[in-house]
Amino acid sequence: MSRNAAFSPPPGARTYRMRTARGEFAVVDSPVPGRADPRGTVLMLPGFTGSKEDFTLLHEPLGARGYRTVAVDGRGQYESDGPEHDEARYAQPELARDVLAQVAALGGPVHLVGHSLGGQIARAAVLLDHAPFLSLTLMSSGPARISESQRQRVKLLRDALDTMTMAEVWDVMRAIGPPEEAGAPAPAHGPEEPGPLRARWLGTRPAQLRATGRQLCTEPDRVGELAGLPLPCHVLSGAYDDTWPVPLLDEMAERLGAHRTVVTGAEHSPNTDRPLPTARALADFWDALGRAEPGGS
Repeated sequence: MSRNAAFSPPPGARTYRMRTARGEFAVVDSPVPGRADPRGTVLMLPGFTGSKEDFTLLHEPLGARGYRTVAVDGRGQYESDGPEHDEARYAQPELARDVLAQVAALGGPVHLVGHSLGGQIARAAVLLDHAPFLSLTLMSSGPARISESQRQRVKLLRDALDTMTMAEVWDVMRAIGPPEEAGAPAPAHGPEEPGPLRARWLGTRPAQLRATGRQLCTEPDRVGELAGLPLPCHVLSGAYDDTWPVPLLDEMAERLGAHRTVVTGAEHSPNTDRPLPTARALADFWDALGRAEPGGS
């Protein structure tokens, strides 16, 4: 699938601004098709420099399994509003409260999926209040701060944001490649410009990138707190990851008593690298939870 196609919503999905008690958030909301029995709702949070479009390839296979999927741009991400320069509005507790407001707007409860930075925001949300959630899936999202090599790249990005425009920083990233956590854009190899990715970058607020980049570089280990909650957890990753090495994710899953999935052939973004086996692993996890509940199908 081309990059442009990945930015087009799947058949039947709606794109709109979801109203919540904490403002409006841009979402892609994909219903369960008529041929499938509804089994639940999923809220999906993207990573650093990412957006709701990072989950485009998961909507259809998860819908076929009976799951309504709602992918959201967080505060100041791509098509969701946020302040340009006020980093305090992007503190992790603020972003976590946004997630709780999104779940309330959806009518909850939901299965929560967070990719990378989105996983750490998801973790913060359930630690504030786990009641609105049926489960938590941490996708390529580790126990604490990112690896040293990625911290260096995120720091370079944050430093560039202090002195350059967003368009100038985009050109630098196209030349040298972004942090792995960013996921895109790839280094340029020709005259073609990946328009949707550039539009996403330019739409994201600089303060959001600076604040969340700092969070990635300083996040404490909160696995013990999460393990104390009565909430089923799933740790899913690719077979290789430089942001949080796979053995570290294995260890985190053990500490959580979590279900563990490693998607063969995928790296930091199994949702885009291998979407079909990723969707299958997610739905299998949720289906198993439904069967374990009294009266579950």
